[in-house]
Amino acid sequence: MLNLGVALPEIFMAVASLALLMLGVFTGKDRSFRTVSWAAVGAMVIAVILVITGDNGSAFSGQFLADPFARFCKVLILTGSALGVIMSMKFAERERMARFEFPILLMLATVGMMAMVSASDMLSLYVGLELQSLALYVVAAIRRDTVRATESGLKYFVLGSIASGMLLYGMSMVYGFTGSTNFNVISDAVSNGGLSVGTLVGLAFIFAGLCFKVSAAPFHMWTPDVYEGAPTPVTAFFAVAPKVAGLALFVRVALGPFAHVVADWQQIIVLVSILSMVWGSFAALRQNNIKRLMAYSSIGHVGFALVGLAAGTEAGVQAVLVYLGIYLVMNIGTFAVILSMRRHDRMVEEIADLSGLSRTKPLMAAATALLMFSMAGIPPLAGFFGKFYVFKAAVDSGLITLAVIGLVTSVVSAYYYLRVIKVMYFDEPVEGFDRNGTELNVIMAVATIIIMVFVFFPNPLTDSAAAAASSLFGH
Repeated sequence: MLNLGVALPEIFMAVASLALLMLGVFTGKDRSFRTVSWAAVGAMVIAVILVITGDNGSAFSGQFLADPFARFCKVLILTGSALGVIMSMKFAERERMARFEFPILLMLATVGMMAMVSASDMLSLYVGLELQSLALYVVAAIRRDTVRATESGLKYFVLGSIASGMLLYGMSMVYGFTGSTNFNVISDAVSNGGLSVGTLVGLAFIFAGLCFKVSAAPFHMWTPDVYEGAPTPVTAFFAVAPKVAGLALFVRVALGPFAHVVADWQQIIVLVSILSMVWGSFAALRQNNIKRLMAYSSIGHVGFALVGLAAGTEAGVQAVLVYLGIYLVMNIGTFAVILSMRRHDRMVEEIADLSGLSRTKPLMAAATALLMFSMAGIPPLAGFFGKFYVFKAAVDSGLITLAVIGLVTSVVSAYYYLRVIKVMYFDEPVEGFDRNGTELNVIMAVATIIIMVFVFFPNPLTDSAAAAASSLFGH
C-alpha cells in the first residue's frame, strides 16, 4: 500500500515547495524572490537525482507507478521547469513581477506533472492533471495589472475547466462500462470482453480533454491568445514542461489500459495529428508576433509527436519520447532568444524587431538561425531526427498517408521559420537590443550546441527513450 520510496521525488518536491512558501512569507516579499527561485532550481536538481536513482514499483494501492517511462519523462519535465525558473528571474525583476510565489507555483505545477506521468489510475491521473492546471491558471494571470495577462489567464481558466469536465465525463463513462478506474483492470476488461461502445465514447471524451491540455487541434483555440498574453517566461514554461507531461500522459493512457484496442482509437489520433500539423503550419504563415508564431508552431509540433503515438507500436513511443527531448531543447533555446528581445528596457515581440540582427548581434542571430533550421527539421540538426523517427514509425505501421501529410506540412512550416532567418540576415538593421543576462546567453548557447552535436551523439537520448518505451510494453 504505502511504498513511499517509489514516490520520493514527488514527496520531496511537495515538501520543498511548502518549505519555500514559508521562507518567502517570513523573509518578506521583495527580498526573497531570488533566494526562493534559486532554491526552487536546487530542489528540482535534487528531484532529478532522486528520479534517476529511484526504484521501480507501484505505490498507493497501485494508483502510482514508477517505471523507466515515467522516469524518462520526469527528467525532461524537471529540466524544463528548472530552466523555466532560471529564465524568468531577470525578466520578473525588470517587469516588477518578482513575487516569491511565482517559482513556488511553477514547482507545484511540476509536482502535478510528475504525478501525471506516473499515474496508473484515472483518479491519480486527474489529481495530477488538476494540480498542474490550477497552478498554471494562476501563473498565466500573475501580472494582474495588465489587461492582456488577465485576459489570457481567464481564457485559459474557462476553457481549461471545460476540458476538465470533458475528461471527467469520459472517465466516468469508462468506469461505468469497465467497473474500475485502475489501468490494469480496465486493460483486462477491454482485452477479455472487447471494447464496448460506451467505453469507446468515454475514451473519445478522455482524448478530447487531453488534446486540450497539449493544445492539439481542434482543441487548440486557447493557445495563441494565452501564449501572447502571458508574460514571456510563463509562455516559455507553458511551451515546454506541460507539453512533455501532457503528451507523456496521452501515451500512458492510450497504450496502458487501451493497448489491446489500438485499431479502435488509432483513427482519432490520426485525425487529431493531421489537423494539428495542418493548422499549425498554415495558420502561422500570417503571424507577425513571434510569441503567436511559437504558439502555432507548438500546435504543429504536437501534431508531429502524435504521429508516433498513432503508430501504436514500441518504435512509435520511442519516437515520441525522442521528439519530446529534442523539442524541449529547441523550445528552451528559442524562448531564451525571445526573452533577449529587449529595447530601452522594454520587451519587443514583433518578428520585424529582429531585422538586421546579424549585424547588431551576430552570435545571437547565428544561434537563432540554427534553432529555426532545427525547428523546420533541416538536416543534420536535431529537429530533423525528431521528425525522421516519428515518420519512420508511422510508415512501419502502414500509416503512409499520415507520414506524407506530415512531410508536406513540414515543408509549409519551413516557410515561417526561414522567414525569421531572412529578416535577421537580409533586412536593414533596426536599433540593437539591450545587453542580455548571462543566464539567457548560456541557455541559448547550450541549446544551440546540443542541437548541432546530436547527430554525432544520439545514443544517450535514443537508448533511454527505447528503454522507456519498452517498459510500457511490458518488456
